[in-house]
Amino acid sequence: MENSLVCWEAQAELRAQEDPVLLQNQVLLNLLEAELRYIPGAGYFQRVQKELHPYMRSTLTNWMLEVCEDQRCGEDVFPLAVNSLDRFLSLVPVEKRRLQLLGSTCLLLASKLRECKPMTTETLCMYSDYCFTDKELRAMELLVLNKLKWDVEAVTPRDFLSHFVDLLGVPAEKVQQVRKHTETFIALCATDGKFIALPPSMVAAASTAAAVTGLRPENLGMTLSSTASTNYLAHAIHCDPSVLRICQQEIEVSLEESLRRAQRSRLSDAKSVEEIERSSTPTDVLDIDL
Repeated sequence: MENSLVCWEAQAELRAQEDPVLLQNQVLLNLLEAELRYIPGAGYFQRVQKELHPYMRSTLTNWMLEVCEDQRCGEDVFPLAVNSLDRFLSLVPVEKRRLQLLGSTCLLLASKLRECKPMTTETLCMYSDYCFTDKELRAMELLVLNKLKWDVEAVTPRDFLSHFVDLLGVPAEKVQQVRKHTETFIALCATDGKFIALPPSMVAAASTAAAVTGLRPENLGMTLSSTASTNYLAHAIHCDPSVLRICQQEIEVSLEESLRRAQRSRLSDAKSVEEIERSSTPTDVLDIDL
């Protein structure tokens, strides 16, 4: 019988389990202190960028999210990439034609930091429909690193998620459900320009509160009510509860707007398909203007 070596890492991607020690209070305090270094400057579209507009950032970040989902990246990659994007845009004017190149560069850096198998330059060039070259991507990568002083391992809302779920006492069997909903809200905030300058802890706390409220604490088996959960999280991040509730409401409004846009897009696509099918029928000969 032949003996053969099997490399399990090649067959399935392995991810480290969370260390319970990292949920200690001092770790949370350290995160709250460190996050201040990584908050992008507010109003950079008015102060720094000449060619770019907020809707362009929205289009780019939605594209970046689709790339991450298609590549099945870990949930850490997208918010980290968006943080690098916003911090760079806070410092350096960028031409409109180079915006997708910048977004791709930020994805490359984030995937190198958080993925066992990071995205390749070839993959990112392909996703951009080859609007830039491998050499241009490498050059932009070096520029981003230099402008951010090589400090790209930023604190993001995802770093607070485990702490907040643990603080609220979410039952073990419901943790994954709450995390999934919260991660959706965090990704939504990353694509919405209203939340650019908010501290990651506030985005994470408001997203967690919105997830718990939507899922209903009684259905989750929690002892805290929705209001009590929001107040408890506000206390944990040293924030006024009323401010956190406003942020939570903004996130919920943003979700509703996103769902409406998605519905309109589906209806528009269905209408376009219907028109194409109708125009391919022989009856359209009647529409010819003689």
